[in-house]
Amino acid sequence: MSGKLVSSVEVKSCADVFHEIFRHRPHTISEMSPTKVKACDLHEGDWGTVGSVICWNYTLDGKEKATKEIIEAIDEEKKSVKFKVIEGDLLELYKTFSLTCHVDTDGEKNLATWTMEYEKLNDSVEDPHTLMEFCLHVTKDIETHHS
Repeated sequence: MSGKLVSSVEVKSCADVFHEIFRHRPHTISEMSPTKVKACDLHEGDWGTVGSVICWNYTLDGKEKATKEIIEAIDEEKKSVKFKVIEGDLLELYKTFSLTCHVDTDGEKNLATWTMEYEKLNDSVEDPHTLMEFCLHVTKDIETHHS
């Protein structure tokens, strides 16, 4: 019942911009994607540091959702940030859930890649494809904001 989804989207903005936003300024994403992300608040620690706890309020499939995540890992070289869900709506469906946002440059293209790793609570739980689409749309909203 464990699963992994990986999806990438090309972004025209600099890879450094995306990494910097997800590491240091996730609270500004609500300004760039207001119909999807309602708020991102710091609950413990400091923005951009491993071990910090943040809470997201967002709209998925027309429903208000909330999740609390801990920043589990940051890799400056690979431009990645890994978030582990510790509370919220996702844990009603999944025993464990983590998301990694990774941005890299492949020649002239910048790719934002989302990786979701999860363990379903039971066989009737679907893979989180709508959440992946949500993340890709938010990524494009950020790109539009920085164009």
